[in-house]
Amino acid sequence: MPPRTQYARSGDVHIAYQVFGHGPKNLVLVPGFVSQIETYWEEPNWARWLDRLGQFARVALFDKRGTGLSDRGVAVPDMDKRMDDIRAVMDAAGMETAFVMGISEGGSLASVFAAYQAPRCDGLILYGAFASFESWFPTQEALEELFDYAETSWGTGAALPMFCPDSGHNQAFQDWWGKYERTGASPRDLIEIMKVNSKIDIKDILPAIRIPTLVMHKTEDALIDIEGGRTLARLIPGATLIELEGRDHFVFLGKEGEQILAEVNAFVTGSRPAPVFNRVLAAVVFTDIVESTLRAETLGDAEWRAILDAHDRAVRDQLSLFHGHEVKTLGDGFLATFDGPGRAIHCAKAIEEAVGKLGIPVRIGVHTGEVEVTDDDVRGIAVNIAARIAQLGNGGDILVSRTVKDLVAGSGLDFEDLGSHRLRGLSDEWSVYRAL
Repeated sequence: MPPRTQYARSGDVHIAYQVFGHGPKNLVLVPGFVSQIETYWEEPNWARWLDRLGQFARVALFDKRGTGLSDRGVAVPDMDKRMDDIRAVMDAAGMETAFVMGISEGGSLASVFAAYQAPRCDGLILYGAFASFESWFPTQEALEELFDYAETSWGTGAALPMFCPDSGHNQAFQDWWGKYERTGASPRDLIEIMKVNSKIDIKDILPAIRIPTLVMHKTEDALIDIEGGRTLARLIPGATLIELEGRDHFVFLGKEGEQILAEVNAFVTGSRPAPVFNRVLAAVVFTDIVESTLRAETLGDAEWRAILDAHDRAVRDQLSLFHGHEVKTLGDGFLATFDGPGRAIHCAKAIEEAVGKLGIPVRIGVHTGEVEVTDDDVRGIAVNIAARIAQLGNGGDILVSRTVKDLVAGSGLDFEDLGSHRLRGLSDEWSVYRAL
């Protein structure tokens, strides 16, 4: 009997999810580019594989927003909102922590979640996944072929041999895959989703993942090049890479599917010390009032203090609204952290607007990277980079690093390329962009 489909609330979006299994550990399964969780159970091999998974774990499945049974027709989300969807499902399922398993394109999202939400992750499992989109579609021409398929043949299942060249010529299997396509996304939704996916490049944040990680990939995977898995394993500290035989991309097929289950079982149920999270990935926001010293000298201490108090209240109001963490004030600015770069930029925009109404010009730098957390401070190169980027700006500027720009693909945010800059105290040049 398939599990009951329920809905979790992620902001104003409803996320369809199911919970099944009776194992002692929690596991969240992050799907590939499209999914439909009720259709999973109509394919016998998929259903058996999931039943086996539930023998050693309590499993949560979900459809990402815009796909399957989750709310459709919503704006194509950025990584921040996708991370929120995982968190919403975990909360609804009563999972304070869980192993997070990302399959195919879901591996990129699972990796970002593990980097930013490490305290909620017991471990990270990646299968057939990648760090950058080129491992899936190496050329624009290849992606255009998918778009052509979406326009002319989506819902027929005719693309199944591209995913599973050894098993994809069975008519019943293709019929099921055709239904999976139709119920997973409309042709137009698919195209919009894949345009956003084409910007995926998470290589810069992988070294910040500090939880146990298992990477599995078929050496001859027909869909995702093996270098996708090898890159993940190389860049995630301490990750274990297991290369499997076979060409079929699907996780549940053949003896490889059994081997994957065995490896997941050993990884999830094995005894490991809990990680210590004194270093985490964060989006760092550094705000600075332009020419504050000159303004203070011109206005005098009393008037300047009143302006600073109004500035501080306005900044704190926006940090609270966007769930930012105030680390400290810096006299004429703030240092704050966020659990996602998109939220950091939106908050920066709101701060600039709020203090601008007070006649206070600020410049803001945003960077995402690993920081060292103490009781009342954060330290690390990421903080220095955010501060140095802010110093490049003028009043009203919100400047971001390339890492931030890449991670907010699909958010609707626009940027102006300001070129490469050598930041004071840092040896490498950094690409800097102005948020518009």
